[in-house]
Amino acid sequence: MSFQKNNKKVISAWTMYDWANSVYPLVITSAIFPVFYDSQQFVEKIVKGNTVKTIDFFGVEFVNTELYSYVISLSYLIVAFLSPLLSGIADYSGSKKSYMRFFCYLGAIACISFYFFDTAYIELSMLIVLLGSIGFSGSLVFYNAYLPEIATPDLHDKVSAKGFARGYIGSSTLLIICLVSIMVLKVPAEWSFVVTGIWWIGFSQITFRGLPSNIYNHKPEGNKLTKGFNELKKVWKQMSTNKSLKRYLASFFVYSMGVQTIMLMAVFFGTDEISWPNEGEKKAGLIISILVIQFIAVVGAYLTAYLSKKIGNIKTLGFVVFIWVLICVVAYAFVYTPIHFYITAGAIGFVMGGIQSLSRSTYSKLLPETEDHASYFSFYDVLEKMGIVIGTFGFGFINGMYSIRVAVLMLIVFFIVGFLLLLRIPKTEALKAKE
Repeated sequence: MSFQKNNKKVISAWTMYDWANSVYPLVITSAIFPVFYDSQQFVEKIVKGNTVKTIDFFGVEFVNTELYSYVISLSYLIVAFLSPLLSGIADYSGSKKSYMRFFCYLGAIACISFYFFDTAYIELSMLIVLLGSIGFSGSLVFYNAYLPEIATPDLHDKVSAKGFARGYIGSSTLLIICLVSIMVLKVPAEWSFVVTGIWWIGFSQITFRGLPSNIYNHKPEGNKLTKGFNELKKVWKQMSTNKSLKRYLASFFVYSMGVQTIMLMAVFFGTDEISWPNEGEKKAGLIISILVIQFIAVVGAYLTAYLSKKIGNIKTLGFVVFIWVLICVVAYAFVYTPIHFYITAGAIGFVMGGIQSLSRSTYSKLLPETEDHASYFSFYDVLEKMGIVIGTFGFGFINGMYSIRVAVLMLIVFFIVGFLLLLRIPKTEALKAKE
């Protein structure tokens, strides 16, 4: 293999995709779109003493946040089924970058189409939400798979942290630009979705120009679909005999249910469960809390990378997951006012940056010597996406039956179980992950 790992320009190009695509989960998933979505025309009803907003979707009535969580769940379910097969084909043919580019463009174009979101055409509007989410999460399968190919294991934590840090800073920069446009220049919020899509496509070009293609010089012959499926079966057999990898993925699967659900639904908790003085302060407060999360997450990503060098990845992950348990308990029992919400947002930011960065690099370190990185990371991605499906669906169901606050109890269980599963990883492999 002629390609040399740890090339600074290649690593920089790779981390720029975090800068490019992280604007989608921040602006669309977490900040502006949820507020925009909540302000659309819905039917208000009293359900079990609470005022809820409902919408008719294909003849079935849903709570608006419930419907949104179901659509997000479906998008991740689709990616969970598609990504293993596509990654097998990508590994066999050496075409990871092509698949990454396809999903990037799909998500970005859908993002631009959010400009046309209208509850009068809710089915079509939710299709746009679905495609945007598929594009975002689908591109990450192939993006993450580059990590073990461009850097040696001793740099995985640092490189992963750098990527997430760039993502947090870049997305926060665009969010501030969008907020100034909306609140000061009075630009309609819909234009933020257009700018986000253009930002995503534009900065991703740095990544696509800098990342190598077909590192292992694969020369595909025959039916790519069949070969891709065979590639996937080969990786599955290898994984089934790797005890440490299986146990790590089991833990990751469970605690990811909690992490990803909080990232997707935290703003709705702030919307429905916090006593804001007025509507204006509510919107401003939600945006402030999101920015707090983003900037503190940068610190969290680097601090956990540093801590992992001292005590190892598995112990560090256990520490971070335990903090998630405490945050959920506090949120359920004590968070009712804006100041409580801000403090909780700060704590979430610290552990969110740490757990995302370290989860990716820990998995990368535990992989065996292989050329099938996309296939291996597709299993990682499938578990993450299935975790999101279960988490968001369960959250939406409990929200529809009771309230968002009650749904937080489900997240506590996820983190506790994930913490206990981390303890089952063999000590020898836990030490290996420290290297």
